[in-house]
Amino acid sequence: MPSPKPRFIELSDNERRGLEKLVNRHKVEQQIALRGRIVLAAAAGKTNSQIAREMNITLETARTWRHRWLDLQVVSLDDLSIEERLEDLVRPGAPARITADQICKLMELACEKPEDSERPISQWTAREIADEVMQRGIVDQISPRHAARLLKRR
Repeated sequence: MPSPKPRFIELSDNERRGLEKLVNRHKVEQQIALRGRIVLAAAAGKTNSQIAREMNITLETARTWRHRWLDLQVVSLDDLSIEERLEDLVRPGAPARITADQICKLMELACEKPEDSERPISQWTAREIADEVMQRGIVDQISPRHAARLLKRR
């Protein structure tokens, strides 16, 4: 018995041009490009299993991105770009233990000279900065690695 036919994707000219431009761009995340190719293949009338076989992905991946595109297609391109439609959904995670204010104080500390904090060093190390942040009571606990990661991001 054949499986039910997947919902058909009908693309507007703007959507089709945008997707083709996106998948052919040189600097685009490969996941986003793959998702764009999935949507284009679905709009060409291919089934989820054909898409999965041709693109060497799971059937669930083809199904997910067909449904996600159809669900977001009602939103105008002015409000939600093509690339934004193909991004991952926000996932819940553990709440942040270090606030933005604490990060700013950590940055401020990193700009100070270690001698001002009575540290016998000429430059901050990750271990020294983590120790000083905890000593000053800016945060209760932070690893040297995490302190270095926070500094590197900014």
